[in-house]
Amino acid sequence: MRRALALLALALGVAACTPVNIHYNAAKAHHRPNGFVNSDPAAPVGGIPWYEILFRNLRGDFRPVAPPEGGYVAFAAMWTAPVEHALLARRTQEPRITWLGHASLLLQVGGQNILIDPQFSNKAGPVIGGLLDLGAPRHVPPPLSEAQLPPIDLVLISHNHYDHLDEPTLRRLHAAGQRPAYVVPLGLKSWFEEQGIGPVAAEMDWWDRMEIAGLTLRFTPAQHWSRRTAFDTNASLWGGFMVEWKRGDAEAWRFLYTGDTGYSADFREIRRRLGPVDLLAVPVGAYLPRDFMGPQHVNPDDALQILLDLDAKQGLGVHWGTFALTQEPFDQPPKDLELASRQRRLSPDRIWLLKHGETRTVRIEK
Repeated sequence: MRRALALLALALGVAACTPVNIHYNAAKAHHRPNGFVNSDPAAPVGGIPWYEILFRNLRGDFRPVAPPEGGYVAFAAMWTAPVEHALLARRTQEPRITWLGHASLLLQVGGQNILIDPQFSNKAGPVIGGLLDLGAPRHVPPPLSEAQLPPIDLVLISHNHYDHLDEPTLRRLHAAGQRPAYVVPLGLKSWFEEQGIGPVAAEMDWWDRMEIAGLTLRFTPAQHWSRRTAFDTNASLWGGFMVEWKRGDAEAWRFLYTGDTGYSADFREIRRRLGPVDLLAVPVGAYLPRDFMGPQHVNPDDALQILLDLDAKQGLGVHWGTFALTQEPFDQPPKDLELASRQRRLSPDRIWLLKHGETRTVRIEK
């Protein structure tokens, strides 16, 4: 009951305050005076009535309907690999990727160590009044601690939801001696300044481009939404990141992390504007119940369609098997991905599913 009342108070507060978008640009279709919208402004995300959220939470829409086969301990053992600390400690020009659980990734390329959406905490969600913890529980421990990471040059934050922007993780990074530069979506720099976390190297709008440490970084559209408190729905932007590494006279190697997203025409437009993708990190979990999650979270079949839309050579499934966020059991995404691959007559390895802590070196065609 206390949890329900807290959710009710949180939801009621959404209507109590309307944010002002200081970045508003009337020439941009996804800008609004009070925030941002998706490329398809009719996509039903971010504006769900409080009573629907409360009802769905009470009936169990936001927790798995069953544990994985064998239980969570067995699942964690099956889907966790020993971290290759000596390998991660060596900088590399050739791309290397490590899954750190949920949507957290370590991309090493062009001599740079890039941490994406780090979330190493035991819960993902807000604490109301300092008493009620509404976070989704973590069932697979992080494969390493913030202190065990190699020196991080850059941290990319896709949006401000708690499973992607985790203040305790960022503070532990700082306590471990890490001093990365942060790149964040438009409207989110003020949060970092208020928390005393930084420096923020850039605050990016969709399609913005920047050069940093010999890499080209672009912020790409996605179909999602943002909210950190009861008063800031869609006040900051959301999206994905493309990282391009230029290899002399060769074609640039392109990595795309979509961020959280529902399926949309955004990915065909990314392909049209920016070219094909070499490695795609795309969500394959947190997709049930479909009537609620569909517009904001892709399922495995959608993920395969995004891979095809982008002409991606290789995919990597993320956003699954770590936090208890939605209805599907932890071991359902691999099954659904295998089925979708068979139905589309695609190799089952077109989208890798790494273990927590597993590293892959990406082979580049010469």
